Amino acid sequence: MKTFTLDVDYACDFDLFGLVSSSREHTLAWVLNRALHLRLIKQPDLILDLLQRGRLVISNYLHATEHHTLRLFRNRSADASALKKPFLAPDIRQYDYLLQINAGGTDLLPAPQLIAHLTALPEVQLISQFDPNDLKFKENFLF
Repeated sequence: MKTFTLDVDYACDFDLFGLVSSSREHTLAWVLNRALHLRLIKQPDLILDLLQRGRLVISNYLHATEHHTLRLFRNRSADASALKKPFLAPDIRQYDYLLQINAGGTDLLPAPQLIAHLTALPEVQLISQFDPNDLKFKENFLF
């Protein structure tokens, strides 16, 4: 019997930043709200059932306007997980938080200015930008 596999290649059209921070998620969201003039609001946890390997419970915050959407994710699962690597993005597991920006307008800072602005915050030890299309588990960001 022949077996067919469906290969789907997703094009991710958002900016992705990894943040290293020892702050709690609600504290970091509050700091980002003040620094970037946002309104990140806690959303229900995302639950990703990864077939028979386990599940991830990801804490997330959302700021949405008519021009852009910004999401702050905790990279590590909030719940105990049977997975070896209980991360939203296992490729970049050294980052504590992930910032996903879907920008349709120009009212948000360009990436280099955003990085410089967030690096100046005492709660953020490191920030890096990633191309989501290069990540192995980029499907975890599609919902």
